[in-house]
Amino acid sequence: MSEVKLTAETRTEFGKGAARRIRRDNKVPGVLYGHGSDPLHLTFPGHDLLLALRTPNVLISLDIDGKTQELAIPKAVQRDPLKGFLEHVDLQLVQRGEKVTVEIPVHTEGELAPGGNLLEHVLNALPVETEATHIPEAVTVSVEGLAAGASVLAKDIELPKGTTLAVEEDAVVLQVLAAQAEEAAEGEGAEGGEGSAEA
Repeated sequence: MSEVKLTAETRTEFGKGAARRIRRDNKVPGVLYGHGSDPLHLTFPGHDLLLALRTPNVLISLDIDGKTQELAIPKAVQRDPLKGFLEHVDLQLVQRGEKVTVEIPVHTEGELAPGGNLLEHVLNALPVETEATHIPEAVTVSVEGLAAGASVLAKDIELPKGTTLAVEEDAVVLQVLAAQAEEAAEGEGAEGGEGSAEA
C-alpha cells in the first residue's frame, strides 16, 4: 500500500465563515485526532487531498507546518451534496504496526448463473481489522455461476495475510435474487399505489 505525502497547516480560525474562506483559497478544513491527543485543527491543499482520497483508506503521511510528521487514515469525508467538492475531512492518527478497523470495498468478478438473476451487495464494504500501513485496497469475490438464493458470507471471503474480519462471520455480504420475484414485488407496489390514489 502506497503512502501519499500531504502538507498541512494548523488553523486557528473556526466556524462557517472561516471554513468558507479556507475553501475559497482552494483548501479544505479538517481535524486530526487519535491516540488520546487533543484534536488538531488543520488546513489541507484541496486538489492534493482530493487526489489522495480517490484511494479508499489511503495512508497519508502528513507534514504539519514543516515541523511535525504524522501518519493518518481518513475516517470521515464531507462533500457538498450538489457540487461534490470537499467540505471537511476527519483523519485518524496511526502508527506503523498498529492495528486499525476499516471498511474495504468489495469487488466482484465472474458471471451469475443464466436466468436474469440480480446480484445484491448487502455490504458494499467489508469491516476488517488490519495493520495501519498495510490496509488492503479492496477484496475481490468470484460470483461465477451463483444461482438465485445463493449468498456469500463474510467468512467465505479470502482476506490478505494479517487482515481479520471485524464483522460476524455469518454476515451476508452478497446475495443472488431471482429477477421475477423482484418484478412481482414491483407490480404489487404499483397496484397498491393506484388503489390508494383512488381512495
